[in-house]
Amino acid sequence: MRAKDSKDNGTPGSVFKVGAIALAFLIIGYQSALFLHKAATLRIESLRDTPDTVYVVDETLAARLLTESGYSADGGLRDDSGPGGSGGDQGNAPSKGETIVIRRNTHHSEKVQQVRRAARKVENFRFNPNTVSVEDLIRLGFTEKQAQSIDNYRAAGGRFRRPSDFARSYVVADTVFQRLEPYITIPKLDINKADSAAFDDLPGIGPYFAAKMVSYRQRLGGYSYKEQLMDIYNFDREKYNGLSDLITCSKPAKPFRLWTLGADSLRLHPYIKDWQTARSIVLFRENTPPEGRTVEALAANAILTEETARRLSRCYIE
Repeated sequence: MRAKDSKDNGTPGSVFKVGAIALAFLIIGYQSALFLHKAATLRIESLRDTPDTVYVVDETLAARLLTESGYSADGGLRDDSGPGGSGGDQGNAPSKGETIVIRRNTHHSEKVQQVRRAARKVENFRFNPNTVSVEDLIRLGFTEKQAQSIDNYRAAGGRFRRPSDFARSYVVADTVFQRLEPYITIPKLDINKADSAAFDDLPGIGPYFAAKMVSYRQRLGGYSYKEQLMDIYNFDREKYNGLSDLITCSKPAKPFRLWTLGADSLRLHPYIKDWQTARSIVLFRENTPPEGRTVEALAANAILTEETARRLSRCYIE
């Protein structure tokens, strides 16, 4: 009698086990169906997705586009031969022999974008933090929220003048900056091409000095070296040191024709200043063979002071 009761009591347990197994298979089947449905949907979406347009251009055209344009990931320039070998950003003229790729991203399905973001690997490539797109910031390892925060800062007028400025952004972790620092490229300001607005954007330079920098460049006929900025009244060494690493000086468009201009034109140059000095230079060259016409000779003949001759000798002259 007890044996029969024991057998009867075990029946519900067996039924429960069978039911649990059936339920587990049902759940697994349901999850598999969801996975297959999602995979199939994404496959369909990806097949309908619009491909990017990629152009490979010659080096001369690429150099001009990289210099003159500011395109980025959603319409832009990328140099895929940058450090790390996986893409770059606008704003850098290519080196000799580099392959330049112009890539214009089109709109992609949101479902496909979600999968891409989830599977995206952190990349390293050259970029300018002032112009890099939100999409490329995400490629560099930032979250979408962090990338948008950087973009909002720029939209509000913020600017990264130095890599250290980018490091101070609260969304840029120290470890992230250490990884990205070798790839940060912020173009320097060419003092022979900048306008007053660009000068005004430099640290320690307001509208007054910006206007003076432009007018002094006109008087010189173009800066020949960066230190000439300190010729401007009250533009001292401290002010220069605060921005010297942010600027560069290209060759002036035209040389100063020291040995051919008349006295009336020579006297307009900031290093000559007066008519008497200009006339002395004209007399000197009229009585000196071409091989003896040097700035040092003008100083030796007391036409120019040693200091003026030193500054003039660094100028682009003919």
